[in-house]
Amino acid sequence: LECPLMLRVFSAVLAMFLYLAPVAAQDVQPRNPAIETVIGTQLEAFQADDVARAFTFASPSIKQVFRTPENFGVMVQRSFPMVWRPGEVSFLELVEIGGNLWQRVEIIDRQGQRHHLGYEMVQGDAGWKISGVQILRVPDTSV
Repeated sequence: LECPLMLRVFSAVLAMFLYLAPVAAQDVQPRNPAIETVIGTQLEAFQADDVARAFTFASPSIKQVFRTPENFGVMVQRSFPMVWRPGEVSFLELVEIGGNLWQRVEIIDRQGQRHHLGYEMVQGDAGWKISGVQILRVPDTSV
């Protein structure tokens, strides 16, 4: 009887630690207009079906993975439809996590659905580039 109870308590504590640990490791940075411009301009390129231009904002590692703008565009269309055809875009906080910069973005798609994304940004000789995008959990704002 005691062992299953201890296991449940341990599991609950572990789950709480894993949930809170990433929050504690985040260091909020000041807004970076250059980063916001890169992301915003890429979103505009997707809306204009200018995949070649959108691909120019990808980091060298992303370009190496997808090799062509067309492959990149297909991936974005299938995996990130809210990025392919965004409605309203808002830039949230810029955070440093484990030495990497992540720009959080809220996109409200054309159906009114709210999405939060994390854009990993890297700086190179040619300026800021997007090195990856993650779909994040949208915080529950209900009271």
